[in-house]
Amino acid sequence: MVEAIRETLRAEMERDDDVLVYGQDVGVDGGVFRATQGLLDSFPERVHDAPVAEAGIVGLGVGLAAAGYRPVAEIQFAGFSFQAFAQIQQHLSRIRHRSRGKITCPMVVRAPYGLGVKALEHHSESYEAGYAHIPGINVAIPSTARDAAGLLRSAIRSPDPVLFFEPMPLYRAARRPVPDETLVPLGEARAVERGTDATVIAWGAMVRAVEDAVNDLDAEIEIIDLRTISPMDTETVLESVRKTGRCVVVHEAPRTGGFAGEIAARIADEAVWHLEAPIERVTGYDVPVPLPAREESYRPGPDSIRAAVERVLAA
Repeated sequence: MVEAIRETLRAEMERDDDVLVYGQDVGVDGGVFRATQGLLDSFPERVHDAPVAEAGIVGLGVGLAAAGYRPVAEIQFAGFSFQAFAQIQQHLSRIRHRSRGKITCPMVVRAPYGLGVKALEHHSESYEAGYAHIPGINVAIPSTARDAAGLLRSAIRSPDPVLFFEPMPLYRAARRPVPDETLVPLGEARAVERGTDATVIAWGAMVRAVEDAVNDLDAEIEIIDLRTISPMDTETVLESVRKTGRCVVVHEAPRTGGFAGEIAARIADEAVWHLEAPIERVTGYDVPVPLPAREESYRPGPDSIRAAVERVLAA
């Protein structure tokens, strides 16, 4: 995935001179996970290291985007995006509305995200639901190298801002071919596996955990990878749940206020009469993300996911 992100950034910078890359350590060091390695040598005028000032990083991008550039800013870890929340909520998301459509804000904010690498405090948060709550912001979370390339390409070309959260444990988890010019539309979910007995919905690193959990179940499980939670592909979710009658939603964010609740609400609005069992949520706990020694106890894993699927199948 990290190579797919790097090569997509390179290709988009070669395609469009208005694409700029900047953020903490993205230039000389090539990013904390080396996602921008080598770009400074290739584009010395369009790749820049930034100070440790997340509000300034996003605020600068708002101005650049409004002026016609396509900035791609990196926040070193998603947990530090809250230092830029005022810029994201008050300016980045509102430029199109504030200007009555005269000005758009084609900015991408990239950030490593989530659990799985035993990082320090503030480095492993998964608060994507809070950003999906902001009108005017797209939120994309890939689970494969191909989707990382395709979603990032769509994000850079989008006229509206995109928060692009990159699951850290997937950066180097697997190597798969990524066709050139892969393009994945924002707001379009992917059916990872087809099935008729139950639907399991996930995104990011949790997609792999779901695959591990259900691969030997004696049932046909449909796995839906949302890929973007804002906009959410509601129709794909509803179509699957209407077919299977059973649903489990998995995310590593805390349970209360997590995006699983929004998914469950939409299913209740549009497909409740198709349900044969209550919707199950498998999530993190309503506590701060623990330090490395307790990370695996907090994070949903194959055992807890499998147990939830078995419960809906037995209902």
